[in-house]
Amino acid sequence: MAGLLAGAVALYFTLVGMVQAFSKRAVVASLSLGHITLLLAAGTVLYVFALRDRTSGPGRLLQTAFAGGLGGLLLGLYPYLGQWVDFHYMFVRTSPELYALLRFGLSPTAGLVLMVVAGAALGALLAALTLPGRFWRNAIIEASLVTITVGMLSDLFKGMTIGGIFTPFLNAEGLNYIGAVLVFGLTIAYVVFARRRREQRAALEASGEAPKTPAQPDTRRWMVAGVLVIVLLALPAVLGSYLSHVLNMVGLYVIMGLGLNIVVGYAGLLDLGYVAFFALGAYTMGLLTSTGPLGIAHFTFWEALPFSIVVALIAGILLGIPVLRMRGDYLAIVTLGFGEIIRILALSNWLKPFIGGAQGILLIKKPPFGPWTLTTPIHFYYLILAGIGVAFFVAYRLRESRLGRAWMAMREDEDVAEAMGIDLVTTKLTAFAFGASFSGLSGAIFASYVGSIFPHSFNLLISINVLSLIIVGGVGSLPGVVVGSLALVGLPELLREFAEYRMLMYGLALIAMMLLKPEGFWPEPIRKRELRVEESGD
Repeated sequence: MAGLLAGAVALYFTLVGMVQAFSKRAVVASLSLGHITLLLAAGTVLYVFALRDRTSGPGRLLQTAFAGGLGGLLLGLYPYLGQWVDFHYMFVRTSPELYALLRFGLSPTAGLVLMVVAGAALGALLAALTLPGRFWRNAIIEASLVTITVGMLSDLFKGMTIGGIFTPFLNAEGLNYIGAVLVFGLTIAYVVFARRRREQRAALEASGEAPKTPAQPDTRRWMVAGVLVIVLLALPAVLGSYLSHVLNMVGLYVIMGLGLNIVVGYAGLLDLGYVAFFALGAYTMGLLTSTGPLGIAHFTFWEALPFSIVVALIAGILLGIPVLRMRGDYLAIVTLGFGEIIRILALSNWLKPFIGGAQGILLIKKPPFGPWTLTTPIHFYYLILAGIGVAFFVAYRLRESRLGRAWMAMREDEDVAEAMGIDLVTTKLTAFAFGASFSGLSGAIFASYVGSIFPHSFNLLISINVLSLIIVGGVGSLPGVVVGSLALVGLPELLREFAEYRMLMYGLALIAMMLLKPEGFWPEPIRKRELRVEESGD
């Protein structure tokens, strides 16, 4: 049964066209991302089957190898039967190129045999992976995933100004074998080193010899922060214009994520109309700074920025007033409707004389900075980085404040929080106001960065993306917002040829996070402790 399921999952990714589309990007030598997709799709099922198998080592190897061979047979029959059956009539992604990819360029019969053998070998390898302890098993999996990720993004190293130092480890399109072994080995070494450090720290604490002076951790923390600031300031010089543009898009989502994290992560209010405040900030900036016919004030960026933030903040309060007594799904539906109302109004002919309708607002001014004007992605990188710094500082201080604790109490239980004397009306409105102001800041920078705005730039998917990155990074976690933005915004920007499957990958990523790491990649400490208690049943 596991073999048929593994083959069916791999066949699904094949039929929707992902395997053929992903085969255009090499990962390690001649191994493409399409082949990696097949291995991960079938391998995940076989690995779970091997973990749950309670038989002895040799028996587990044989059973999982048989299941893998069966899955390979199911997948291999697709190109084999394609000699006589026209699968293209039902599955439009079917093509001779896909058949050749699945047969590894061999004849139909040889390709079918090779697919069965490869499936059996994969099953045996994954069963062998379950035999060591959990630490080494997880270390090997992490090292493999890191190697695949570095191979996928190897083009970035070639585009860097210091890309020449990576040349010995790269081939024409991806990592070569030397580079793959090096990345894999370094990752294993790091995991082992991190484990030893944790064990040494635990031993010192158990023996009572752990250093107790608070100055050392503070000094180390400041040193790490200083190095991080230097690296962030030097990144554009290393990455170049295109990668700076990618980081700019990530940064805009980080600012929005920090705002929505206040509403969802701190206060527990599910807002699906967050894009509305992003649009209001952008349109306010456009109207106040545009040199076109729709410009009403001809302000500079810095003069218009406070208005963009205030307009979004007021809109957040106005949205909060009618939803004060709503919770959960009802709140999500109402806020979703608010976001759609703003988008439809921006598209309507009613407001077209004022905000341009479908034609949008053009000729938006770039920000001046002394005698210079910020025009290139590298220039805007520093502006967006400053915005992230301000938003991060404000969000951090709010979390540690009395208001932040009131939000978290309301998130846990509104009735208990109200009984303890927390004013729910004021607390909810301030959460909406702060969250909306962050989104307005991001929208204002976006409008100036792009130079023109259109209603289609503010659809529901923006809200979904921001909410998704919070879930992936860790609800309520400030560093998690950055991690989630890099994973869900940065990677798709770098892999634009796979944009057709972006939403499918989002769905798979969210399902995987809910099942494997529900607290997120970088969880909030309180949330992490809560989940550990729930899992242990204490």
